[in-house]
Amino acid sequence: MAEWVRIRDIGNYEGQTVTLKGWLYLRTDKGRLKFLRVRDGSGVIQAVVFKKNVPPEAWEAADKLTQESSLIVTGTVRADERAPGGYELDVSDLEVVHYAEPDYPIQPKEHGVGFLMQNRHLWIRSPRQATILRIRATVIRAIRDWLDSHDFVNVDTPILTPAAVEGTTTLFETDYFGKPAYLSQSGQLYNEANIFALGKVYCFGPTFRAEKSKTRRHLTEFWMVEPEMAFATLEDVMDVGEQMVSYVVQTVLEKHRRELEEVLERDVSVLEKITPPFPRISYDEAVEILHANGFEDFPWGEDFGAPHETTISSQFEKPVFVYHYPTKAKAFYMEEVPGRPEVCRSVDLLAPEGYGEIIGGGQRIASVELLEQRLREHNLPREAYEWYIDLRRYGSVPHAGFGLGVERTLAWICKLPHVRETIAFPRMLDHIYP
Repeated sequence: MAEWVRIRDIGNYEGQTVTLKGWLYLRTDKGRLKFLRVRDGSGVIQAVVFKKNVPPEAWEAADKLTQESSLIVTGTVRADERAPGGYELDVSDLEVVHYAEPDYPIQPKEHGVGFLMQNRHLWIRSPRQATILRIRATVIRAIRDWLDSHDFVNVDTPILTPAAVEGTTTLFETDYFGKPAYLSQSGQLYNEANIFALGKVYCFGPTFRAEKSKTRRHLTEFWMVEPEMAFATLEDVMDVGEQMVSYVVQTVLEKHRRELEEVLERDVSVLEKITPPFPRISYDEAVEILHANGFEDFPWGEDFGAPHETTISSQFEKPVFVYHYPTKAKAFYMEEVPGRPEVCRSVDLLAPEGYGEIIGGGQRIASVELLEQRLREHNLPREAYEWYIDLRRYGSVPHAGFGLGVERTLAWICKLPHVRETIAFPRMLDHIYP
């Protein structure tokens, strides 16, 4: 029996007889020839069935194939530059595992986004969506590889929390044995406790924001990696951020260049430029850029919206760090800039091509007194943060960290129109099915 191989490895078997197991994506009949586009989760290949080369029962089975039928095909691998991926399979035998019902909802034609989202469980089978999910897996693995190899320890943080990390208006509340609890907006506060035990840590998991946003950048459930470092400053955050992001982008290029170019039609020359160092500008300088580019009335002190971030990042070929935001525009735990209490030691990394913030972070408050003051200013219940204040009582040190959103980063790398394509089953303001 021929060796079962994956389509992604087919180039290693030129001239050999192999077996593929997968599903029919598309069938084209031309008399005694049938061209089967077969996918197996690792790629797509054209399998050519010539009537005289297969047993009668295999020809008959191929003649009945419907879209998404599962099948096992055996044949000889042949190089062909015209074929998808550069190889074809000359079929010598074919077995149908299951004939799919003939009314498969998603045909090889244009469908509306609403229809595709309602059929997301089937849409992810399409070559484009499967490619995005494979690249997502590479992004996640590259992030972990970089952090693990730079002495960061992975520590899992709670998804159920007793209090807010950021804005209280964006919390999903649930009942926790008669008491209110919330789905986590971030693992950062717990990571700040972890650094006092382990020095450099990161958590990686789902986070939740009950934000009533319908933009192409927003999901209500998304995945975030959050490195945190003891004895670190804002500058360390930028150093780590640019190194990690560059490593992720170059790893994706190394492993998925062909898919980026052929399936997603991505201009990879843009990604080839993503290497350290990244440009760094202050919030003050960013406001000057806005004033010079059509946003003359933008007031100092406001946070940037999508049009502002797009305008700022359009001035650069690489992601750009914007640091030292106004204190009132950022979360309660940001350290002050010495001599400028109205400005905090915060930073965002804005991706090129209009994709906005992919990293948000900064240096954390190290003093008990300033943290207590910020809790009062933000009207946050002190009792819920008593443990967090303890971190400043017992061995406080300068410390810093950031969060990187996987979905926005992936949307930028793949140049996708909306983050809904970056996760298998997206959760949005108006969408939770399937």
